[in-house]
Amino acid sequence: MDDLEVTQALLDFIQGCPSMFHTVSSLRERLDREDFTYLPEGARWQVEPGGSYYTTRNGSSLVAFKVGQQLDHYHFQLAAAHTDSPTFKVKDVSELEGPGSYLRLNVEGYGGMLDSTWFDRPLSVAGRVLVSEDGRVSSRLLDVQKPVLLIPSLAIHFNRQANSGFAYNHQVDLCPLFSAGTLQKGDFDRMLADELGVDADQILGKDLYLVNRQAPAIWGWSDEFMSTPKLDDLQCVFAATEAFLAADNPHDVSVLACFDNEEVGSGTKQGADSTLMPDVLSRLNQALGKDPEDLRCAVAKSFMVSCDNAHAQHPNHPEKTDQENLAHLNGGIVIKETASQRYTTDAFSRATFRALCQEEGVPCQSFANRSDERGGSTLGNILNAQVSLHGVDVGLPQLAMHSAYETGGTHDTALGIRALRRFYQTDVLVDEADSVSFE
Repeated sequence: MDDLEVTQALLDFIQGCPSMFHTVSSLRERLDREDFTYLPEGARWQVEPGGSYYTTRNGSSLVAFKVGQQLDHYHFQLAAAHTDSPTFKVKDVSELEGPGSYLRLNVEGYGGMLDSTWFDRPLSVAGRVLVSEDGRVSSRLLDVQKPVLLIPSLAIHFNRQANSGFAYNHQVDLCPLFSAGTLQKGDFDRMLADELGVDADQILGKDLYLVNRQAPAIWGWSDEFMSTPKLDDLQCVFAATEAFLAADNPHDVSVLACFDNEEVGSGTKQGADSTLMPDVLSRLNQALGKDPEDLRCAVAKSFMVSCDNAHAQHPNHPEKTDQENLAHLNGGIVIKETASQRYTTDAFSRATFRALCQEEGVPCQSFANRSDERGGSTLGNILNAQVSLHGVDVGLPQLAMHSAYETGGTHDTALGIRALRRFYQTDVLVDEADSVSFE
């Protein structure tokens, strides 16, 4: 595929992933088509050299791995991304009556979203609903594929300071409008029930999030831009998955990890700060007939690429970025580093990844925050607290991170896939922190 075809495939993937639960479901469908074997966490695992496997936790995180046929250099090569994006979560008691005949939804912020970008857009809800049926409680995916909500702005006539900066109150300003009088209290759950084909009283719980229904777009006179909801971090999920499936490495265990809850700190049972990754690695190690000492040796020789999108220099605010360590759209994959160690990158991991990119012939950019600004963080170092291994933080460049509608370049996804595919298909042989060789 050419770069535009890859970009369109990314946008199609994102449209099919309105929540973290849908993202994992989509990944599972893809892995099933590729003949991966599902390993439930609650069952004993059988793993063999040459096999391909995956497991999930909470329906919102997934770890897949391919076991090399030879394993003469037993180690792990891992790429990690996250399935969640900043949005608003619907509260259990979902409806707010009034004023007058209005019916609104009661929501709270999930992650650090740009509040202003959520106004005056067609919205819906997606996630999972727990339903009582036939003597058991089961989880159902829900995606209301119709605009049913909108957060209306307050007219400038009532807020003359709106263009001078305004602090939005999530409890007051960001409640989505559901009805102006046609619908009544209880109709939100009845809508969910109709979508699921059940009765409203069968709904016992729900994890639902607001979804921006504005369609993704490739734009620009030369088709150099693309904009979509949830670019952070589904672009990296897509690129890492495509690279993982396209590569073949008979000497290692190649791992793809997609974690939930990065946007809220990763401190959940399914987040990067959970036991998910050490559980997976120890169980597959044992299933291969190896002992705990084998696992420790393998981890010490392993390498991780933490994939979470990076800030491109803003066209109207170039002063916000370090003028020497900055990224541009369509400039290729970005290596991120900070002296505060909020990223995993150090000289060793940077050199390793940069060498792989040079071998592949793909451009590699550097990003560091201005020294007088505090930057963000991601899942790499959090995961490293659970499984300590050499790692580099990378991302694909974008604008308007954490907006309801983010923008990237149409060449970067394909470049990211090439870089990550080279990582997966190369046998990366780590010797402590002294040297690394490639076979």
